[in-house]
Amino acid sequence: MKIIRIESNIIKVISNFIFVENAPEKSDIIFIPGSVNSEPSEYAAKLWKEGISPYILPSGRFPKNIESFDDLVYKTEWEFLRSVLRRNGVDESKILKEDKATFTYQNALFSKEVTDSMGLTIKKAIICCKSYHSRRCLMYYQLVYKDTDFLVCPVDVKNVTKDNWHLSEYGIDEVLGELKRCGEQFDYIFKDIFL
Repeated sequence: MKIIRIESNIIKVISNFIFVENAPEKSDIIFIPGSVNSEPSEYAAKLWKEGISPYILPSGRFPKNIESFDDLVYKTEWEFLRSVLRRNGVDESKILKEDKATFTYQNALFSKEVTDSMGLTIKKAIICCKSYHSRRCLMYYQLVYKDTDFLVCPVDVKNVTKDNWHLSEYGIDEVLGELKRCGEQFDYIFKDIFL
């Protein structure tokens, strides 16, 4: 009985850290970090159509562990995400472009280059991403956009949720992988900033 209680507490702590979620509010932009899943873009399109934000900025070339995204259909994650947005009713002129990033920190860095080059002031922004990717996305975008208030409006993909991730091998691998990356990837960033 004691072991089950301890396991339950560990699951709750990990879940509360990894899964970040806010209610959407009027914002200057919606960011979509690179993804091969359509759900974040579908949700971003829904928010855009509700008038939550004037712009959407999908970001991504392709994940750094592959050489191309899908040579037959899309050359980049950005092209894929733009296609999903367009199919879901987003005006082409409101979809900004970042197609160089190959990992999440670059999604944030290169998105900042895009918004700066357009002279956009981003006071409040939404991040639409996979629910179990939400903490790491938030941390990176907060590092890059220092004066911006962020709302994370994630979606569950592949049936991995805050409540059930620990009940499947895939969910455990994805969520604990995110937990691991939050430590490993921020190690060099924090040393660069603080040391």
